[in-house]
Amino acid sequence: MDPTTDNAGTTGDAGTARASLESLRAEIAKAVVGQDPAVTGLVVALLCRGHVLLEGVPGVAKTLLVRTLASALELDTKRVQFTPDLMPSDVTGSLVYDTRTAEFSFQPGPVFTNLLLADEINRTPPKTQSALLEAMEERQVTVDGTPRPLPEPFLVAATQNPVEYEGTYPLPEAQLDRFLLKLTIPLPSRQDEIDVLTRHASGFNPRDLRAAGVRPVAGPADLEAARAAVAKTAVSPEITAYVVDICRATRESPSLTLGVSPRGATALLAAARAWAWLTGRDYVIPDDVKALALPTLRHRIQLRPEAEMEGVTADSVINAILTHVPVPR
Repeated sequence: MDPTTDNAGTTGDAGTARASLESLRAEIAKAVVGQDPAVTGLVVALLCRGHVLLEGVPGVAKTLLVRTLASALELDTKRVQFTPDLMPSDVTGSLVYDTRTAEFSFQPGPVFTNLLLADEINRTPPKTQSALLEAMEERQVTVDGTPRPLPEPFLVAATQNPVEYEGTYPLPEAQLDRFLLKLTIPLPSRQDEIDVLTRHASGFNPRDLRAAGVRPVAGPADLEAARAAVAKTAVSPEITAYVVDICRATRESPSLTLGVSPRGATALLAAARAWAWLTGRDYVIPDDVKALALPTLRHRIQLRPEAEMEGVTADSVINAILTHVPVPR
């Protein structure tokens, strides 16, 4: 994504929508240094109505990235710190007794927002983790038998720490499969880290994005227009077969106990279409599939213990499969 404009309207036109979304990277860079791939992944997820799992050590601006994206898109955002004592109703909301009317009324939880930041999601028990499943899959929550629709757009950006596993509850495969992408947030390069410290020395306050100059450059109308355009992005039968062959190859890999499900294949195709549209094409090419294969598939496969002991990673397995599966011409 290359920024082509600093300020675009929200007329709902597909061309304007692409320019607005492309300008997000420049706008987010006012607050976050050097996380372009993560920004692109979050935009792809929004276009696909998917959710994102952000993995990185503490202090690499995962929370700041999501907050800045929400500000640049003029979306409502809420943050939930997942802890061992968090209850499902703390996320979805609950019925509260009103003494004045002698009736129960629904008090919405933080999930009723456009962009929900689920911080350290693997620190809360499975019961609370599963409270997000209905919200992520059905875009509604059911309380006391009544389904309540969530706002549109709706995206869950969940974070987890890859190094501290003591006292955590690993996400089950069924919930991992609900995330469209798993994005790894790396430590910054030396120059990026210098830039971060220079900004802070100059008075940058990560809690005051408005003072940092972050302004809305796109909105819900742009997202809606973009989604409609992505839905029209052409996919040839050869590309469809290529996606299927990649996913089927994971099921036959000797390094894996669990391969990619058909849901994963659908996710890869959707992400590739969104990426193709963002790069200015109305059709998908094999390079689009390759570009999104790692973030779309890495959390949907499970390594054999002996492969892990030999240093094999999910990314290395997927890269090997991309190398061996024939590319359509």
